[in-house]
Amino acid sequence: MADCKPLTTPAAVNQVVSPTEESCDNPMQYRRLVGALQYLTITRPDLAYSVNRLCQFMHTPTVDHWGLLKRVLRYIKGTTTYGLQLSASTSSDIHAFSDSDWAGCPVDRKSTSGYAVFLGSNLISWLSRKQRTVARSSTEAEYKALADDLLKTKHVDIDYHFVRDKVASGDMVVNFVSTKDQLADIFTKPLPGPRFTALRDKLNVVVHHPCA
Repeated sequence: MADCKPLTTPAAVNQVVSPTEESCDNPMQYRRLVGALQYLTITRPDLAYSVNRLCQFMHTPTVDHWGLLKRVLRYIKGTTTYGLQLSASTSSDIHAFSDSDWAGCPVDRKSTSGYAVFLGSNLISWLSRKQRTVARSSTEAEYKALADDLLKTKHVDIDYHFVRDKVASGDMVVNFVSTKDQLADIFTKPLPGPRFTALRDKLNVVVHHPCA
């Protein structure tokens, strides 16, 4: 991969992976590389969705999964100087963006949840994770994602009442966020290059210049 051409995004928008494809030649190497990438997501939230997807195929990776992994590595090659920037902030307010696709996985039709939590202007927590159960509607998928911001729960009925009680008590304010401004979108699906880059910038994943 030393001479590979860098890519602008870690995941292709239209690439569908089938569970019946040919097994990759070296599944152990796949697992080692994906394990290493998990550590990188500690400071690289822009990799969270792609690495989460790779982790779902650890037991039986295929040739296509190996292709997904190589794409992530090609993206990393072009962004080795990038990292999460933390800066002094005059605000101590906590605000979060929560999002979910609906039945986005073509294999089991489960949705992917994502959230980003900010303390003032700094991103302090984020998540990209496939939901444990199949959501029967986009609304159910959104409730599951929103509840994940605050507490891990198992069923949409619990999610709904949990969120409702938090709003009623004033502990939580829920606002609609347009697709254009939804930062958590980067954690739920592959995105086109311009959209991905714009959200990456808003998460404060920027180039770090070496000290002179």
